[in-house]
Amino acid sequence: MFHDVEPAAPDAILGLTEAFKKDTNPGKVNLGVGVYKAEDGTTPLLASVKEAERRILAGEMTKTYVNPNNGTADYTTCVQKMLFGADNAPGKAGRAVSAHTPGGTGALRLAGDYLRLNHANATLWLSDPTWANHGGIFSDAGVPTKRYGYYDATTQSLDFDRMVSDLEGVPAGDVVLLHACCHNPTGVDPGPSQWDALGEVLAKQKVVPLLDFAYQGFAVGLEEDAHAVRVMTQHLPELMICSSFSKNFGLYCERVGALTVVAADATDAKKVLSQVKRTIRRNYSNPPAHGSQIVTTILGDEILAAQWRDELKIMRDRINGMRRLFADSLDARGAVLGCNGNRFIVDQKGMFSFSGLGPDQVKALQSDHSIYIVGDGRINVAGMTTANMDGLCDAIASVMN
Repeated sequence: MFHDVEPAAPDAILGLTEAFKKDTNPGKVNLGVGVYKAEDGTTPLLASVKEAERRILAGEMTKTYVNPNNGTADYTTCVQKMLFGADNAPGKAGRAVSAHTPGGTGALRLAGDYLRLNHANATLWLSDPTWANHGGIFSDAGVPTKRYGYYDATTQSLDFDRMVSDLEGVPAGDVVLLHACCHNPTGVDPGPSQWDALGEVLAKQKVVPLLDFAYQGFAVGLEEDAHAVRVMTQHLPELMICSSFSKNFGLYCERVGALTVVAADATDAKKVLSQVKRTIRRNYSNPPAHGSQIVTTILGDEILAAQWRDELKIMRDRINGMRRLFADSLDARGAVLGCNGNRFIVDQKGMFSFSGLGPDQVKALQSDHSIYIVGDGRINVAGMTTANMDGLCDAIASVMN
C-alpha cells in the first residue's frame, strides 16, 4: 500500500525552517516563519501565562474531556468579548456562537468543513495574495475558491478600487475571506473608512464575510484591531470569524483558537452550532484544554489581564520599532525597496512586510548570507533584532547590487 505513495512537496514556510536548522552558519537569520521573537532572538513565555499556568496546575483535579465539545462557556465568552467588546451584544442576544478549535488553522479548517457540508454551492473568495496555507486548507476541505484583487505590487499599497470592483461581482451566497488586521503576507490593511465601505459592499452583495483574525493586538491595539469585525457585525446579519491566541498570548504550541459564527437570530445560531459541534465530533472530537484554561484564567483576573495587555504592548512596540530601524538602516545604505523609498515598511502593520525582494534576491540571501526569507519576499519583521539588523541590511544591499 505505502510503496507507491508519492512524497509531498515540502511546505514553503516549514521547509524553510528545516533548511535554517541545518545551516551551520552561526550568523544565520530566520525571517520566514510567523513567530514573534524578542530582542534576544527567543520566543518568550509571557509572565502572565506562566502565572496562569501555576494557578491552573495548583488547582487542577482532572484531565477529563472538555465538555461541551465546542469549548467551555468561560472560554467562548472570553473569545466573544475579545471580538465584539465587553458588552458582547451579539453573544448576549444569542446571535453569536463560538467553538474552541486547535489554533486559528483549526478554526479555518472547521469553517471549511462546515461550508462544504452545509453550503455546498458557496465559493470562497481569497485576497490576491493571501496566506500561503489558505488555499490548501479550503481545497482539502472541498470548498471551491476564487480570488479578488487586493495588493498593488507597483505602489506597494492596497489596491482598494480593484478590491471593491472585484467584490461587487461576488454572487450572493458566496463567502469572502478577509484578514481582519495585519494582512499576511503584505502587512497592508484597509483603513477604518475603507472597512466601512467594504461592509456596505458585502451587505449589498448579500455575501458572508469570513474574517481571519490571527493578530489581534499586533497592529494598533486590542480594541482598534477589532474594528473590521465590529464594522462587519454592524453592516451584515451573518458572518464567520476565525480567531487565534497563538500570537497575542504567545501560545503557539498550545493551539488555542476559535470559530465564531454570527447569525441573523438566536434560532439560526443554535442550528449552526449544532452542525459545528457535529463536525468537531467527526474531526478531533474535543478541543485541548490547557491553552484555553490559560486564556480564561488571565482574562478572568483583572491584575493578570492588565499584565498581559502590558506584555502585548511590549511585543507590538518592538515590532513597530524594528520596522522603523529596518527602514532607516536600508536608507543609510542606499538600498531602496519601494518605488517611493522605504517608508512603506513603517506603514505596514503586524509581523510581516512584503519587501519587494525578488526570487533571485531571496535565493542569494539564503545561499550567500544564510538569511531565510519566503520566496515571495515576505519578511517576518518580528524576527529582526538590533543585533542582526546591520548584517541583514548589508546583505540586502549586496543582493540588490
